[in-house]
Amino acid sequence: MDLILVNLIDGLVTGLLLFMLSAGLTLIFSMMGVLNFAHASFYMLGAYFAYQISLALGFWLGLLIAPLIVGVIGAGVERYGLRRVHQYGHVPELIFTFGLALLIEELVQFIWGKNQMPYNVPDVLNFTAFSISGNSIPAFKVFMIFVSVGIFLGLLFVLTKTRVGMIIQAALSYPRTVEALGHNVPLIFMGVFGVGTALAGVAGVIAGPVLGTFPGMAFVLGSIVFVTIVIGGLGSLWGALVASLLIGWITTFAKSYNIEMEGILNAIGIATPENLSDNPLRDFWALTSPQIADILPYILMVLILIFRPQGLFGKRES
Repeated sequence: MDLILVNLIDGLVTGLLLFMLSAGLTLIFSMMGVLNFAHASFYMLGAYFAYQISLALGFWLGLLIAPLIVGVIGAGVERYGLRRVHQYGHVPELIFTFGLALLIEELVQFIWGKNQMPYNVPDVLNFTAFSISGNSIPAFKVFMIFVSVGIFLGLLFVLTKTRVGMIIQAALSYPRTVEALGHNVPLIFMGVFGVGTALAGVAGVIAGPVLGTFPGMAFVLGSIVFVTIVIGGLGSLWGALVASLLIGWITTFAKSYNIEMEGILNAIGIATPENLSDNPLRDFWALTSPQIADILPYILMVLILIFRPQGLFGKRES
C-alpha cells in the first residue's frame, strides 16, 4: 500500500509536469489550429533563461522573469513569422515550427554549450516534505504539484468565467464576427501564442532542476507532448490534464512493478510455449514492464486513434 501511495505521488508529479508543457500547446491549437513543433524548445528556453537569471537574482525571480521572456519571444515568433506562414496552410506551419525548433537548439548550444547546466533545486525547497515507509517525498515535488494545479485552475477560470476567455473562445469559432465587434483578432492570436509559450517556459523553469538542463531536453519531452494532446483530444484543456495524469501514472507504475509478459499472457489464457529458449519469440515472452514503460503511452495513443480518433475529450477530428 505504501509503495502504491509513493507511485501515485510520483506519477502525479510527472503527469502535472507534462500537463504544464502540454497545456500551452493545447491552448495554441484550440485557438489557432497550429501544432507547434517548436513548443518543447520554448520549454528548454525557459529552463536556460531561468538558470542564467538565477545566477544573478536567484531562483524565484528566475521563475517570474524567464516565462515572461519566453512568452515575449513566442509572441514575436507568431507576429513576425507564423502569421506570415499561416495563410499558406498547415504544412508550411509545421515546416516553419520544425525549423524553428532546430534553430533554437543550435542557438542554445552556441550560447551555453553542450554540457548540462548546474541548475539546481533552490535551497529553501531542498528538503524532504514527508516520508512514506522510508520513501522520501521532496518539497520541490510538492511545490511542482501546487504550481501545476494553480496553472490549471487559472486557465480554466480565465477561459470559462471571464470576458477575455469568452472573446478567445468566440475568436476560435467566429473570428470575423469577433473582429466586426471591434476586437483585434490578430492581437488575440499573438497573445494566446505568447501565453502558450510562456506556459512552456514555466514548465522548463520547474523541470530544469529535476530533469536536468541540457540541449537535448526539448527532444526528450517533445514527442510525448504530442502524444498527450492526441490522447486527451486536440484543443481540450481537460483532455490534456487527464491524458497527462494517465501517462504519468502508467509509466510510473510500469517502472515500479516488475511484471513479466509471460505472466500477463498466461493470465489471459495464452500458454507458455514449450522449449521457450528455442522459440523465435523468446525475447517477447521475456519482456518486463520496466522495459516497455516508455512506449506504453505510444501504444495507448495508437489505441485511442483506432477507437476514438478525436481523443478522450476532443471536439475536433485528429
